[in-house]
Amino acid sequence: MTAPPVRRFRARDGLELAYRELGEGTPVVLLHGFTSSGEAWLRGGLAEELAERGFRVLLPDFRGHGASPQPDDPARYRRDVLVDDGLAFVEQLGLTGYALGGYSLGARVALRMVVRGARPTRILLGGQGLAALRRGGGGGPLHRVLTAMIEGRTVEPSDAMTAQWIRRLGADPRALMHVLHSVVPTPDLPALTTPALVAVGSEDHGHTDAEPLAQLLNAEFAEVPGDHYSASVAPEFTAAAVRFFLSGRG
Repeated sequence: MTAPPVRRFRARDGLELAYRELGEGTPVVLLHGFTSSGEAWLRGGLAEELAERGFRVLLPDFRGHGASPQPDDPARYRRDVLVDDGLAFVEQLGLTGYALGGYSLGARVALRMVVRGARPTRILLGGQGLAALRRGGGGGPLHRVLTAMIEGRTVEPSDAMTAQWIRRLGADPRALMHVLHSVVPTPDLPALTTPALVAVGSEDHGHTDAEPLAQLLNAEFAEVPGDHYSASVAPEFTAAAVRFFLSGRG
């Protein structure tokens, strides 16, 4: 579908961040993954499906991503800044009775929003596992790829596809590195009283502990076809998410 026009909201540090919206009705905020943007939910079909079923779907772009600014100033990426941005988004739009969802990095941000006081009616956590939520954003393959790109070195063959994806998106590696460093761990995960769904790809080998995460959070669990990159666009993922959000409307 054609992407809705970009709108802006003001982050707590004054940065004007981007979001899109479609549909009318019960608000659902969907947070995208690292190196992606809110448009990913349009490509996968979930946003349009929800809009057709009476939801107001809100798709913010994280700072350093998509149509949002990509400043190279580390001061713009203080610890937990994406969570600050998410909380500011909910506050500025005056959202009440809203549902919240995220995939990969977006799931980490969504859960930390709840830990820090957000009160969605439901929360969808896609493409995440227990260990990832308990560690910060430093280290790992993404850090290695971004370091090579920033330093102008050839990336390792195993990282070539990741580097190609970042270049194709037109993302600034320095901004993405700052985003990574802003991500903080959540070592003590609470059992949620908010209805939650944890959904993961059956071939997502980096998040094989998604079901234990669901058990710890007292959440539903759904395994869908695909790996970490393809599961979010699987029809089964969309169907599980739609069913979950619809069940919150009684």
